[in-house]
Amino acid sequence: MTDHNDDLNPTETEEWLEALGAIIEYEGADRANFLLTRLTDKVSRDTQQLPYAAVTTPYRNTISSQAEDRMPGDMFMERQIRGIIRWNALVTVMRANLDDSELGGHISTFSSSATLYDVGFNYFFRGPTENHGGDLIYFQGHSAPGIYARSFLEGRITEEQLDKFRREVGGDGLSSYPHPWLMPDYWQFPTVSMGLGPLQAIYQAHVMKYLEARGLLEQEDRKVWAYLGDGEMDEPESLGAISKAGREGLDNLIFVINCNLQRLDGPVRGNGKIIQELEGVFRGAGWNVIKVVWGRHWDALLAADKDGILQARMDEVVDGEYQNYWGRGGAYTREHFFGKSPELLKMVEHLSDDDIMALNRGGHDPFKVYAAYKEAVETKGKPTVILAKTVKGYAFGSAAEAQNAAHQTKKLDIESLKRFRDRFNIPIPDDKLKDLPYYRPADDSLEMRYMRKMREALGGAVPQRRAQSYALPVPDISAFDAQLKGTGEREISTTMAFVRMLNTLCKDKEIGKRIVPIVPDEARTFGMEGMFRQLGIYSAVGQLYDPADSNQVMYYREDKSGQMLEEGISEAGAFSTWLAAATSYSVNNFPLIPFYIYYSMFGFQRIGDLAWAAGDSQARGFLIGATAGRTTLNGEGLQHQDGHSHLLASTIPNCVTYDPTYAYELAVIIQDGLRRMYHEKESVYYYITTMNENYQHPEMPDGAEQGIIKGMYLLEDSKAKDYKVSGKALTDEPLRLLGSGTILREVREAAAMLRSKYKVPVEVWSVTSFNELRRDGIDATRWNMLHPGKKSKVPFVTKCLGDSQAPVIAATDYMRIYADQVREYIPASYRVLGTDGFGRSDSRQNLRRFFEVDRNYIVIAALTELGARKLVSADVISKAIKDLGIDADKPNPMTV
Repeated sequence: MTDHNDDLNPTETEEWLEALGAIIEYEGADRANFLLTRLTDKVSRDTQQLPYAAVTTPYRNTISSQAEDRMPGDMFMERQIRGIIRWNALVTVMRANLDDSELGGHISTFSSSATLYDVGFNYFFRGPTENHGGDLIYFQGHSAPGIYARSFLEGRITEEQLDKFRREVGGDGLSSYPHPWLMPDYWQFPTVSMGLGPLQAIYQAHVMKYLEARGLLEQEDRKVWAYLGDGEMDEPESLGAISKAGREGLDNLIFVINCNLQRLDGPVRGNGKIIQELEGVFRGAGWNVIKVVWGRHWDALLAADKDGILQARMDEVVDGEYQNYWGRGGAYTREHFFGKSPELLKMVEHLSDDDIMALNRGGHDPFKVYAAYKEAVETKGKPTVILAKTVKGYAFGSAAEAQNAAHQTKKLDIESLKRFRDRFNIPIPDDKLKDLPYYRPADDSLEMRYMRKMREALGGAVPQRRAQSYALPVPDISAFDAQLKGTGEREISTTMAFVRMLNTLCKDKEIGKRIVPIVPDEARTFGMEGMFRQLGIYSAVGQLYDPADSNQVMYYREDKSGQMLEEGISEAGAFSTWLAAATSYSVNNFPLIPFYIYYSMFGFQRIGDLAWAAGDSQARGFLIGATAGRTTLNGEGLQHQDGHSHLLASTIPNCVTYDPTYAYELAVIIQDGLRRMYHEKESVYYYITTMNENYQHPEMPDGAEQGIIKGMYLLEDSKAKDYKVSGKALTDEPLRLLGSGTILREVREAAAMLRSKYKVPVEVWSVTSFNELRRDGIDATRWNMLHPGKKSKVPFVTKCLGDSQAPVIAATDYMRIYADQVREYIPASYRVLGTDGFGRSDSRQNLRRFFEVDRNYIVIAALTELGARKLVSADVISKAIKDLGIDADKPNPMTV
């Protein structure tokens, strides 16, 4: 292949360039691009090679100064307001650390992005009104002090609240970062866990298009804005779904990436150019890319650059050196940037060193930012990313400006404060600086009147979160009669029982259209293929092909108005879709009821940070961890077998978790979840595990509902005719066996063996949630500790088991710690069996024997407890071990 620099025919090259120049001059850039595209197509067809790399453009602004839409407002007034906001943001963090240096805080991120936000607030961020839902903004987490500072000027936040920045325990404080849980009327989205903001924003825009396509909600051209850092783009989640946004043409989505060329500890791409890198990545993914590299003070120099030497120099300098130029001043920049050639030096001979320092970067120029935003909101058919070049620690002087340690800076010395004050014309005298006063102009001042006028034109306040929406009518438990009555002789899995319930809900006249079934890429595995034809799979473009199974009853059907969301092999993406739907009550004032169904192993373990964000966001919906349990998904092996998802789920305070065994338990749990979340409007979300093992499901026992919801109920009573020991019982007090999920069936088989062979009376309790029992126990014991002399509360598990000292044995398909967490509330000796260790492939029977949770091990555990009470001898236990074929010397499954 010929090198671009090895020109074999310079004359011909010049003729082509002149022709192209004439086309640009007389017919415009669009015509030139059209012809180049046609030529590229011709060359690539004939040679199978791309003739040039067109994914990046020169290192300059995408929008030329001649093509800019002009900012209509008062630049001087806006600069004054922006300076006041900068001051109050700085003072907020400094006062917090002056009072308590442990609190921390960040001032450099907002300093670099203040103009980016200010232009948005003044001209583009539409607040919610009666007629418009408002734009959605994912604020960069570290910029929170600047957002608070603006709200302070608007009168939404008081000086007392600013003084409680990062002091939330006593109430009325301001959270360190955007946290809806802590500020439920203010922040919409948690974003400071880097990478989650861009991912959530993409799927938020996706769900908004989905709602509109289904005819459920007009979006009124609402936009999703995501403010990000260039260092944040290294997170896999940041770029992991951008192709989806491009593929679906999400023109309601705008990324603004603050390219201050610095991560938390230093340069992002010191040896390269992050703006160029991101331009290529986003353009290749189908985005509209707008670069805002240089401010307007560069315009004259660029216009004079007839031979392109300035542009060539801009293109070759790496980011690490650009940071040096700003940090080391005008003389250094003159020598090391313009000093590359005599021609460059001549271009700036009329400029002083201070003038060279005034050559601003695009992200600090409101005119350039406005032009970029204007084009972004008017772009149709594709998402837009704005790459804005800024300086971290901007305006803080040598203390932090363009310094590697800028992110850790939390205060300025008095001299730096004076310079900052003077630069932004803040009317605070020298003798007051040490007190770090806030500054808010009088309500009738020109600044305040201007700010109110600009915001009033755009609707309500921003940021603003709707804490509640309207209640939904939810079906009665009788809607699930088929599950309550059992399956008779038929064997089904709880996953299949769930799918049948989901079908019932989708047909409900009141809430059916609000049900959002979501899968990553396993609908057929879960038996959901019937929904393909019934509901359709949402696609932004419909179905442009004839599916391979179109001649079958349950064919694969994509549809622009499809109800089902199948998000491909991306658990993070599917969960983000669920999260957008689960917060729709707040974001859209339109409650949705999302059910996300997935392999339980690939839930909290894989997307735990997003699950935590769901708790912060006060999400409402159902997560269905299908094919759950260490021994249930028997053929898939170590990476697929889940024995700990309930433990991970338990770490999220508002995640309600259940591990039901029978269809009627599942029905009761889902109906109660619908009631709590959508009728009572409680901000919790549900995690329910279901299995792929087929077995018969009995009818629901009378009076079991309360126990199912609270966490346990008596399934087999030792006094009942069917469960009595025939003949003389070994002990008067019945042994208590606890089980959940599929292992409850092993527990029931063990109980039958204990009754028939060893004459031991046994109660069997179905435990639907050890996590909920633990939370109830914590609540009761805490109340008792803080209310001495009052009647004590009794934990539910204690109340169920009573005062009996008969042993209690629990067995689950999860690690021992899952059932062990209620030990404090068990009134008698307590032995737990569980599936600690790595999973592996084998039959279910062999796996349960390997992990020591099958009926035989449960029997031995029971006999061991009876042996401790001298009710059976060691010889009886040893014989049982031999009779049941247990290898007493096999390795511990936890270690192999």
